[in-house]
Amino acid sequence: MPRLTPRDVLELTPELIGGLSRADLERTTHLLIELALDMANRLGRTSDNSSQPPSRDDPYKKQEQRDQGRQVKPAGAEPDAVGGDNHVAASNENRNGAVSQEGKGGNAPVKPPRKPSGKRPGMPGFWRTQPIVSTGDVDHDPPHCAQCGATLGVAQRRSIAEVLYVYELDREPLSLRLTCLKHRYHVAMCSVCGHETEARPGTGAKFVIEGRKRDLELTERCLVGPLLATFIAALSLRYRLSRTKIQEFLADWLGFELGTASINRCAHEFGAASEPVVEDLLKEVHVADLAHLDETPWYQAGVLCWLWVVVTSSAVVYHIGSRAKTELTLLIGEAFMGFLVSDGYKAYRDIERRQRCLAHIIRKAVALEKGFFRAGSAFGHDLARDLRALIHEVAEGGPDDRIKRLMTRVKWSCQCNQWEIEEKVRALAREILNDWDAIMAFVDNPWLPPTNNDAERALRHAVIARYISFGTRTDEGSRFYAAGLSVIDTCRKRGADPWVFAAQMIAAARKGAPHPCLPAAKTVVAAAA
Repeated sequence: MPRLTPRDVLELTPELIGGLSRADLERTTHLLIELALDMANRLGRTSDNSSQPPSRDDPYKKQEQRDQGRQVKPAGAEPDAVGGDNHVAASNENRNGAVSQEGKGGNAPVKPPRKPSGKRPGMPGFWRTQPIVSTGDVDHDPPHCAQCGATLGVAQRRSIAEVLYVYELDREPLSLRLTCLKHRYHVAMCSVCGHETEARPGTGAKFVIEGRKRDLELTERCLVGPLLATFIAALSLRYRLSRTKIQEFLADWLGFELGTASINRCAHEFGAASEPVVEDLLKEVHVADLAHLDETPWYQAGVLCWLWVVVTSSAVVYHIGSRAKTELTLLIGEAFMGFLVSDGYKAYRDIERRQRCLAHIIRKAVALEKGFFRAGSAFGHDLARDLRALIHEVAEGGPDDRIKRLMTRVKWSCQCNQWEIEEKVRALAREILNDWDAIMAFVDNPWLPPTNNDAERALRHAVIARYISFGTRTDEGSRFYAAGLSVIDTCRKRGADPWVFAAQMIAAARKGAPHPCLPAAKTVVAAAA
């Protein structure tokens, strides 16, 4: 039996249906039912029941399923029946972290106990088998007497208080070389007062989390040097390698054995050292003349969060949090006076000077044009054509009368379709009319970009990372991940080497010294000149 297509449905007018015989009407009804069932099955496809990747699942529905999985099974419920259903439940547990068990007492969702991260008790740990062979010595002397403040030097050395071996990366043109430096911290005796002062490795901030076995502390007492730690963080953040893949890479290409815990520490050190730099970047964002802003779903320990990004001419700042308006205020400040380029999310509506991204509207118009909306398809075609022409004319400095005609045609088309019977056609027409000033702001300000491509391109790497890692696991990990990306992309935007700056940043954070200042934006200086 032939099958109907959505295009065939458009030809089923009331006049055609009224002229059908009973047999043809029954046959057409059966075909429509088959088509409806097929479309319903396609609509219900998820990563659980098809080969569709988890990234295409509706984030709100996934969060709703997780919330239902957190409900506790009522007391007195019957145990599950033994059989194949338990295998399905276990499979769903591995995928979604939640189980829906069926017993005699009904269908009650149950959350399985969450396994703690890291190695299980009793599992073998990682032990380095390489002997440490130093390639050079670095001496550290106390600069001043701790009692009287007199200057100390090499002549006042008496003994060695501590010895540390630190692996560092020598980054030279066309080569990378791993070295091991022996850091010797000396004890010096003051020739004035006779007091002995010890040189000790520097110590920075400490990040305490309740329940964690070992808290993160930025200190020079570390096996991995600043540049090597930066290299490991680059493999994780920029090149999206897992901890085990980084371990494999170091062993294969540098002949260096390092545990995944130390690799994870390097990535977290990079993020922790980046947080003070991000605070300075936010101050620049608050006074910027133009900012692009966008957000995308992000998962933290399976909970739906949102990854925000704000892009200015000289800064890129990421932030992981909720989708509430307070997150927007955190990024651009309470009194943002510049222009904001964004999509149609309602949290942006209160910003007075705003440019709505036309690429989003054009995509909606194309969806109407290529969809099955009867007269609404013509509206989508005309809208996409006129908006593209308007963008072109403004960019090329076209005549004012041509631009005004295009604006009038877009507005008239929306006014004619704001009462259309098709819901999506009606919704798009009203959306444009209600946000008309923000959509057409680029006409009066030709320097204003009509699309939000800068923010969407900035999110691309993070979205790919989300596909691979499924997000972050802790609030600290989310903060460090966003801060690290902010420093990397800001340096890229300013034409500076992010890894040289990152090594300086980590070295200063381990000493507890003030963080270095980000290099000035070369492109901005050249444009101003």
